[in-house]
Amino acid sequence: MNKNLIEKIRSVLKSLKFRVFVIVALAIILPTLISSIFIYNVAVKNYTEKKIDSFSGANTVIRNTVENGHFFDEVVEDAETTNNSVLQNNAQVEHLAKAHQCRIQVINSKRVILYDSGSDAGKNSVARAVQKGMAGEKQFVQKEDAVEYVIPVVISSGGSETESQIVLGVIYTRYSLKDVENYSLNMRRYVNMASSLLVIFGLILAWVLSVVFTNPIQRIEKSITEISQAKNIDKEPVEEENDYSEVMEISRDFRALVSRLTTQVRSQQEFVSNVSHELKTPITSMKILADSLLGQQGLPEELYQEFLQDISKEIDRENNIITDLLELVRMEKSSAEINISSVNINEIVETILRRLKPIAESKNIEVIFESFRPVIADVDEIKFASVVNNLVENAIKYNNTDGTVTTSLNSDHQYFYLKVTDTGIGISEEAQERVFERFFRVDKARTRETGGSGLGLAITKEIVDKHHGSIKVHSKEGEGTTFTVRIPLKYIR
Repeated sequence: MNKNLIEKIRSVLKSLKFRVFVIVALAIILPTLISSIFIYNVAVKNYTEKKIDSFSGANTVIRNTVENGHFFDEVVEDAETTNNSVLQNNAQVEHLAKAHQCRIQVINSKRVILYDSGSDAGKNSVARAVQKGMAGEKQFVQKEDAVEYVIPVVISSGGSETESQIVLGVIYTRYSLKDVENYSLNMRRYVNMASSLLVIFGLILAWVLSVVFTNPIQRIEKSITEISQAKNIDKEPVEEENDYSEVMEISRDFRALVSRLTTQVRSQQEFVSNVSHELKTPITSMKILADSLLGQQGLPEELYQEFLQDISKEIDRENNIITDLLELVRMEKSSAEINISSVNINEIVETILRRLKPIAESKNIEVIFESFRPVIADVDEIKFASVVNNLVENAIKYNNTDGTVTTSLNSDHQYFYLKVTDTGIGISEEAQERVFERFFRVDKARTRETGGSGLGLAITKEIVDKHHGSIKVHSKEGEGTTFTVRIPLKYIR
């Protein structure tokens, strides 16, 4: 057999549609078959019991007729009159045999068949049931095609104290169960027809339900397949109002996943474009400066020095961009090392502020530190220092002359909070949603002047995320900006 065909068959057997079909089909077919067998058996049993009850009633009539017909008078009278007595009562018993469609034998105590609605009259009966009947025991034998009764005919003799019973003979009756057999065959035919119709209905219903149950999942599967093949990546999976709540939830989660993937793909494309642009710009500047020096002879030494200083700045700028890129790549790795230790957050903030104070003083910016309480937390000291440095340095760079940078530190029983507020140019509402994107700049011209790489806030957010914290920005254009960092006091591993 073709290997591909085997795989297709295996795939079908493992599919949800096939399993739903099998489960629903079995849920309908098995109860149907069990019910059919039960109904058939109960119906046949009840019919048989009713027939046997009717046989018992007929036996009572037959016994009374035989006893009243003096069939056994030969036991107490002259045996020579036996045949005359039997002949006189044959017609009445034969009428009962025809009326009840049974065979009747009247057998005396010597096991001689006195009367037989068949053809054995005058013969001896050797049936075991007849032998037991001669002992005074009623016999009932049910065979596949007939029911047999042996009814003893007894009289009492002796006084009241020594009363005993004498068995005069037995009445043997045999009733055919042909009606029961015919009823059983008809009942089986009807039950089989009904069961077949129900099985066919069950199979059709199982197929319909399997299709209905799996359609929503197949729609999602189709969407996933298209996205995995890079087709219609922007297309959201179709969701219908009558879908199951679980499927709708999966659909919503999948749409959110597709949205994130789409954003990541676009972000990656934009990132590559930005990296190429950012790395190319300093090189282009250096190329222009170098060509200018090479294209002119006998320039003054001061001009050479100025050009070389510009080239050096571009080299530093290129180096900063590459360093930040490498740091960002390292931070994004899930296996990136993070050295957690319990440190004094107040001391880290104070150290960073002292280091940046000269830069602030050059722009006549006042740096204020508000510490509401001592804070000891589990952080990576070097990486957290980078967070504080980036936020405070940006607050100084993008502040106005004679402005203020306020850094506050507070905590509760679970988190500590770092806020850095400036009185600078502010950020528009549209830009606030993108400030943590790589290479995003609120004011590109001013960023060129300050020498930023556009990666500082992206790195800051990665570090905060590594600490299972959060960072938010609130700003108004022309009034200033506030960055708020929240990090757990105890590191969550």
